[in-house]
Amino acid sequence: MRVFVHVPSQTLDVLDESGVLLRRFACSTSRFGLGFEAGSNKTPTGHFRVAEKHGDGMPPAMIFKSRLPTGEFGRSTDDADHVQTRILWLEGLDAENANTRERYIYIHGTNAEDRLGTPASHGCVRLSNADVVEVFDMIPVGTEVVIAED
Repeated sequence: MRVFVHVPSQTLDVLDESGVLLRRFACSTSRFGLGFEAGSNKTPTGHFRVAEKHGDGMPPAMIFKSRLPTGEFGRSTDDADHVQTRILWLEGLDAENANTRERYIYIHGTNAEDRLGTPASHGCVRLSNADVVEVFDMIPVGTEVVIAED
């Protein structure tokens, strides 16, 4: 399995080993653009791997803080940028994105599902709560992820 995030179309694809598209999902990357600087809230590009997965079995919309469930649930009327439902923590494999894990860049669920398909996050890759459960269940730790701007 491989994951490909295409920034211009705001889509996340799950591909099999031979590159065949299995599923395409609407996503959101950063509203602040692309970049690698710590504290920038920008989405990094390049090659990554899923370093850790968190939230297995948690109910949809569960809010996480420091990768732990809070017992609270996000609502679409809440303006906060919640990390919800599941977390796939990315680790950068390129020299320029090597700080990705320390920046806490995830693929995760969101309370802002109405903004999927547009750049709206604070650096992470957001999916709908239902879609992040599906992706979480499809791919193991170690899965290659590419985030591309072309």
